Amino acid sequence: MSVLRRGSATAATTVLSEVSPYGSRRLVIESDGVVTAAYLKDVRGNVVGAAWLANHQKAPAELDRSRVEAGLAPLMPASHVRHPEGREPVPAGSLDVVWFEEGDGVAVMEAGELLCVIPGWSDMSRGIPGYSRDVKRKSPYAFPLDDEIDEFTPRIKRAREHWEICAKEGSWADFQQSVLGHLLQRLGPGGHYWHDVGRQHPGGKSGVAPTVGVSERPVQDGRDYTVLSTVGMSRQRMPTIELYEDDVSPHSRIELAVATTLPSQRAGSIFPWLSQYPWRSVTWFAPGDVVKWYHQAHTFPLNSEKSQWEGVLLLEDPSRLSGPVPPGLAGLSIGGDPVRWLWLVPITAEEYRYAKNEGSDALVRRLAKQGRSWVVS
Repeated sequence: MSVLRRGSATAATTVLSEVSPYGSRRLVIESDGVVTAAYLKDVRGNVVGAAWLANHQKAPAELDRSRVEAGLAPLMPASHVRHPEGREPVPAGSLDVVWFEEGDGVAVMEAGELLCVIPGWSDMSRGIPGYSRDVKRKSPYAFPLDDEIDEFTPRIKRAREHWEICAKEGSWADFQQSVLGHLLQRLGPGGHYWHDVGRQHPGGKSGVAPTVGVSERPVQDGRDYTVLSTVGMSRQRMPTIELYEDDVSPHSRIELAVATTLPSQRAGSIFPWLSQYPWRSVTWFAPGDVVKWYHQAHTFPLNSEKSQWEGVLLLEDPSRLSGPVPPGLAGLSIGGDPVRWLWLVPITAEEYRYAKNEGSDALVRRLAKQGRSWVVS
């Protein structure tokens, strides 16, 4: 099955090319004078999603198999298109790109009218393309945009508003203060604050969202451990949740936290790795997830002479393990979505494999039976 890739022999030209705000996806619109198509590619250049956009000559009665077999975007048959005589080329100057807040999907407007949408669930390997305005019947190369227009219209409006707010002067400071104020109420006065930790990771890139800081809440009366929390992950929804959940709102926004008696700067060095992970890797974090350290085990930030951790377990309810009663951090909402704090618990390579094979609940039960504390020391 063709995935709308262009073959090496085609003289296709790039009409538009734009990278997502998170750097994890690239939209490319190409035309060879016969057909124009849009492609959503990953960082390696692989086509993730695609959509046929237009024929530029009279549509054939049947699908043009010769183009498909050559790896070219197909000349769609007359029965599938709104303009069987073909339409003029798509002028780049008339196009406006709106990335979804999550960064895993994109909409393209032509002269202010919605032309196509390639959502995060588009998967050309499974025959699920994007949605095109000028298509009227489903095919492996495009679905009719009208089929989902009622869902896409408010989502695109929300995406525009999100990026406009992010670009507005002072909006980051307003968001930051709302999270810090919430942490003040729940955890007491703050200590050190680390700015923009996501850029410190080898995968980080200057100017690429999201901006994430780390707030320290030092030991105080009644609490003999420090809490370190991210500030910024919840400013945008995580990608791909809609592939697994009908209602994304309860799952979409998180911050990460770790409770520790280790030096704060050392413990906090876990966050540059994780703070942009969902958007960089186009995935999401849920309670019970286990994440393996990307580098050599001895470089893991939470290791000590007595421990050799190689990953983390994410818990929304750390009281499932041993240790003091955890502080409640619920109560903050962003954009109408509740923010959930996921606590980091370091795990070994063997425990990571166990969770992958038996499930995270089984791992939590095993750690609880062993007396593992949720406080890192």
